[in-house]
Amino acid sequence: MPTYTAPVKDQQFILHEVLKISEQDVPGYDDLDSETTEAILGEAAKLAENVLAPLNVVGDEQGCTLENGVVRTPEGFKAAFDQVRDGGWTALDCDPDYGGQGLPYLISTAVGEMFSSANMAFNMYQGLTHGAYNAIHAHGSDEQKALYLPKMVSCEWGGTMNLTEPHCGTDLGLIRTKAVPDGDGTYKITGQKIWISAGEHDMCDNIIHLVLAKLPDAPEGVKGISLFIVPKFMVNEDGSLGDRNAVSCGGLEKKMGIHGNATCVMNYDGATGFLVGEAHKGMRAMFTMMNEARLGVGLQGYAQGAVAYQNALGFALDRVQGRDVTGVKNPDGPADPIIVHPDVRRNLMDQKSITEGARAFTYWGASLIDRSHRADDAAAEGLISLMTPVIKGFLTDKGFETCVLAQQTLGGSGFTREWGLEQFVRDARITMIYEGTNGIQSLDLVGRKLGQDGGKHVMAFFEMVKGFISENKGQDEEFDAQFLEPLKAASKDLQAAGMYFMQNGMKTPNNALSGSYDFMHLFGHVCLGLMWGRMALAAKAALAAGASDPAFYETKITTGRYYMARQLPMTATHLARIQSGADTVMALDAAQF
Repeated sequence: MPTYTAPVKDQQFILHEVLKISEQDVPGYDDLDSETTEAILGEAAKLAENVLAPLNVVGDEQGCTLENGVVRTPEGFKAAFDQVRDGGWTALDCDPDYGGQGLPYLISTAVGEMFSSANMAFNMYQGLTHGAYNAIHAHGSDEQKALYLPKMVSCEWGGTMNLTEPHCGTDLGLIRTKAVPDGDGTYKITGQKIWISAGEHDMCDNIIHLVLAKLPDAPEGVKGISLFIVPKFMVNEDGSLGDRNAVSCGGLEKKMGIHGNATCVMNYDGATGFLVGEAHKGMRAMFTMMNEARLGVGLQGYAQGAVAYQNALGFALDRVQGRDVTGVKNPDGPADPIIVHPDVRRNLMDQKSITEGARAFTYWGASLIDRSHRADDAAAEGLISLMTPVIKGFLTDKGFETCVLAQQTLGGSGFTREWGLEQFVRDARITMIYEGTNGIQSLDLVGRKLGQDGGKHVMAFFEMVKGFISENKGQDEEFDAQFLEPLKAASKDLQAAGMYFMQNGMKTPNNALSGSYDFMHLFGHVCLGLMWGRMALAAKAALAAGASDPAFYETKITTGRYYMARQLPMTATHLARIQSGADTVMALDAAQF
């Protein structure tokens, strides 16, 4: 059975030595000294390690069941959910006006990583509720906020997002779900939604569904979509629950992974709904929810890779097979631990360097969200808008790849259920698909985000990388050669790719679209290269100051050096693929496939 140990030390390193959060001018960050964050993360770690992680296998093996319209979650889930709720973990970064603790989103992100690594399927129940809370908080009326948000903050009530229908997913303009005015300010919602995570379950008293639907006079396409609150149980003015609404679970999906989460077919049969915001403006409101969800999915991707790596490392240290070609390392045993072999080391170093780089990248992204929301910083808002498809797409691709590498480390044992690695692979796979497939993320990046606001956000990123290199160049020849020069080369590759799109994309759009996926990965590698540069710099400073744990910082520098030498050069390959254009991609007629 797999195990999980929360990476509190590494999280603290990123928060306080790389991001230096208590020194930032973001409102609320001045309260986040090392002792405070260590106390929060330490308690979250206990819950993740001792309560949630042991239930991960249970959720996978038992799954959810549908009985007479009621979805039963796996054994132990409800008690664990009560424990999470009672501890206030669902309310960390929520508005104090509605019962939240008002902590920065960054702290919620760090806690969310632990919970996702420990039990991804379980954590989705509160994650979806948090997203629905955000959408209502941003776009709902004062009355809607007062009525729904307190119970959603506490997770006494759950929340969902209902977008996809049997005939449409990405192209939401094709939805058929109807919202007919009822004459009293409410609407009758009729239609079917599929793949609704946490759509029905037994862990909350009520579930607040956010549903995309079209009014009778709606314009065609996405400009005609409105957003509605459709509660499972009607809510009385005093907050008490009333009659059951005409919404039901029509089935559970049989899935490759995340068996512990109820993925439902939801039927709306004239259910009572309440308009959120303006009519025909539902997509704007829903994207408030989806943008946070996409960052959260990027986190899920590398969080599965992180726990998979931990278990692969444990196996590599214990499993004995063959002898070290440079000399016996375990003379008292029949063979040496497999970690002595270079190919196993390569495998583990790929896992470790990606996971730790992804953690820093995601936390930096979360800090940009805090700066945007708490300091009303438009530049931070533009930068995280640019980074969101990279975080979601690149980190879930790499998270899944890390899980596969971890599974490979175990050899045949990795292919068996007993060791648990195959579950991490299966669970991680969905992160590349939901909240917009990674292909869609790459199209969003190239088609919308690069040119947003005249391209000033991507130019700001280039200046950030350039500034980091120029500020630190010449202080240490080894750091220059091992970190700054590789980062400079990778950044030039990214700029060359952007220039190719500018020169070729307008005239032949397929030239840009055919290279969009490579561009997303190229961008992701540069971002992780920047993160590793920052982490190495922080580690060097700690060593120079006489750190009490020098091995931690020396390991950090060595891991970063590996990433810069063995992973970052992939930017050249991605650039070459981008510059090859669309001719080979589009050469075959459809009938020739």
